[in-house]
Amino acid sequence: QVQLVESGGGLVQAGGSLRLACAASGRPVGTYSMGWFRQAPGKERDFVAALFRSGNNAYYTDSVRGRFTISRDNTKNTVSLQMNDLKPEDTAVYYCAADSRLILSSLRNWIHWDHWGQGTQVTVSS
Repeated sequence: QVQLVESGGGLVQAGGSLRLACAASGRPVGTYSMGWFRQAPGKERDFVAALFRSGNNAYYTDSVRGRFTISRDNTKNTVSLQMNDLKPEDTAVYYCAADSRLILSSLRNWIHWDHWGQGTQVTVSS
């Protein structure tokens, strides 16, 4: 069983940057698919980015590709999300997720992920 704790959220102006971190305990992040999702008020939880458990391929939703970068540090057992050129529409609670059995075709659907952090708020002002 893996436990996840996010950090790094906050308030930033449009065009600014934030770096979210997800610290994992209990199991190595290298054995899990690791992802970031976000949920704005009144909306569903949406896929942002993920690393599949095998290989280093990163997957992004179209709206963040080129602005966000997901990375994994196996020595620190963390996963990070570097967010640049932030926009007001990026405002949401960001959740870290992990799953050891996910298949690639299910990566973008939050219902298939087993483990979640508590979330961290990101607010981008215009």
